[in-house]
Amino acid sequence: MKFVLLAMGVLFLDQWSKWLVMSKLAEGQSMPLIDNIFHLTYVRNPGAAFGMLPYRTAFFIVVTILVMAGIILFFRFIPDSNLSLKYGFSLQLGGAAGNFIDRLRFGHVIDFFDFQVWPVFNVADIAIMTGVGILLVQLIRTDKSSILQTQKRFSREEPSDS
Repeated sequence: MKFVLLAMGVLFLDQWSKWLVMSKLAEGQSMPLIDNIFHLTYVRNPGAAFGMLPYRTAFFIVVTILVMAGIILFFRFIPDSNLSLKYGFSLQLGGAAGNFIDRLRFGHVIDFFDFQVWPVFNVADIAIMTGVGILLVQLIRTDKSSILQTQKRFSREEPSDS
């Protein structure tokens, strides 16, 4: 249940922050919080991370549905003892859902965190990247025998309780 709450919390924070930016700033408007370092800048991103593949909204919607479904299906097979992996996937799910809603509603994603030297991003992006980081750390730390045990469990056992 706590993992569902984490994903929903990310989704809520993401959508609330985007609403706040859209209600306070005009598209393209920038408000410095730390001059020349950190600004809030209202940007409509028609692509993926860093604006890659712009205007491929239908493609991103389909991919996001597949990713979210994969996370939900795979989540049940993560051992209860592997909390970091469960937290990582929960963050990814909440972030993916936040950007998914934007694409459905607007045909693009609302971005606003602007460090002036990096592409503008949002709360969902932070959650997704944090979740991916947790997953990478987990993969690096996991030894081969643990991976083989998980593969056996995934192919033979019933889902664990969450």
